Amino acid sequence: MSKKVAVIMGSDSDLPVVKGCIKTLKSFGIETEVRVLSAHRTPAEAAEFAAGARERGFGVLIAAAGKAAHLAGALAARTTLPVIGIPVKSSTLDGLDALLSTVQMPKGIPVATVAIDGAENAAYLALEMLSIEDGAVAEKLLAYKQEMERQILEKNAALQDAVREL
Repeated sequence: MSKKVAVIMGSDSDLPVVKGCIKTLKSFGIETEVRVLSAHRTPAEAAEFAAGARERGFGVLIAAAGKAAHLAGALAARTTLPVIGIPVKSSTLDGLDALLSTVQMPKGIPVATVAIDGAENAAYLALEMLSIEDGAVAEKLLAYKQEMERQILEKNAALQDAVREL
């Protein structure tokens, strides 16, 4: 049985960004717990959640936050589980502030960071992490990647046909 994945948002306004992440994890059959916890407004609750996550069956934590984007780092400081940060594009610096806040972590407190608003890739990275110990997840990922390959090869064949007709 796969470990669970936590998807934690700094604000409920981040839900439109993380919906794809949640849907992707669920489509692979991964139990997903979604919460709003703030590194700045609920720091004790965020720290408590991260500190006890392994004991509650989580294998990966995903944290989405904009602006100062301290959430992923705050969680990573309190757990030895892998943490994936999703920098969320805000109205101010187009998400660059969140990207830099998420990716620039001090030695010993790593946060894997995906692209600004890259929630689906956070899910795929979490799945790859889980697949290290879970063969069923690994098989589903392989089938997914093979399907992507098939689709691209099919598109290339159609393109070649179209180019020949030019």
